[in-house]
Amino acid sequence: MKSHHQACAGCRDGEALSFGIAMAFQPIVAAANGSIFAYEALVRGENGEGASEILSRVSEENRYAFDQACRRTAIRSAAGLGLAELGARLSINFMPNAVYKAEACIRVTLETARETGFPLSSIIFEFTENEMIRDPGHVKEIVRAYNSFGFLTALDDFGAGYAGLGLLANFQTDIVKLDMDLIRNINADRARRAIVRGIVVMAKDLGITLIAEGIETPEEYEVLRDLGIDHLQGYVIARPGFMSLPAPRQIRLAA
Repeated sequence: MKSHHQACAGCRDGEALSFGIAMAFQPIVAAANGSIFAYEALVRGENGEGASEILSRVSEENRYAFDQACRRTAIRSAAGLGLAELGARLSINFMPNAVYKAEACIRVTLETARETGFPLSSIIFEFTENEMIRDPGHVKEIVRAYNSFGFLTALDDFGAGYAGLGLLANFQTDIVKLDMDLIRNINADRARRAIVRGIVVMAKDLGITLIAEGIETPEEYEVLRDLGIDHLQGYVIARPGFMSLPAPRQIRLAA
C-alpha cells in the first residue's frame, strides 16, 4: 500500500530552497480585552530583508520548497521563542497552489511540530484571497484535511481578491481576515462601516471568527471593536518583530 508521500508525486520534501529565510512575528489581539490571540509569522530574509524581496524570488519551480520552508521556519522559530507557552496561536501563510495533496504535503509540518513539541491545535493556516485560486474544490479539500488534523484555517485579505464571497458560499474557514483596504479610515467612511457591519452579521451566522488586519490608528481600532470584530491586528498594536514576539501596545481610546 502506497504511503501518502509516495502517492503525491508533487511533494518533493528533499528539495532545498536556494535562499535562506527567517520570520517576523506580529501579534493579533482579542478586541474584548487586548489579550494575545495569535502571532502571524511573516517571511523575511535571513538578514531581515522585506517580504516583497523574498517573494520576488519565488517561482513555479521553487514554490513547493518555499512553502514547506516557510512552515518549518515558522514553527521552529515560534517554538524557540516560547510562543505556545504564552497561550497564543501561530498563524502561518500557505500557498494553496503549492499543495498537491493535502494529507501528503502536511507531512513536514507534522514532523516539525512533533520535533519541537509545538501543539498542532495552536497552528492556524491562512491562505490569501489575493492569490488566484485555480481550483476552489482543491482548496475546499485542503481546508477539510487541515481541520481533520486539528489545525484552524483562515481566509486572508477578504474583500480584496478574486472570489471571497464565492469561496465562503462553497466552504467556510474557521477565521476570515478583513483586508486592510476595508479597514483604512473606516472611522470616517460610512460605506466601509456598512460593509463591515454586514460582514460581522454574516460571520456570526456562519460561526466564523473575524480578524481585522492593517489597523493603523486608534480611531480605526475603536470603530472596528465597536462594530463587533473579534480580533485586531496592525501597526497601531505592534509592528512585526524580526525573530521576536513583540508585546502589543495598550491603545488609548477616546472617553
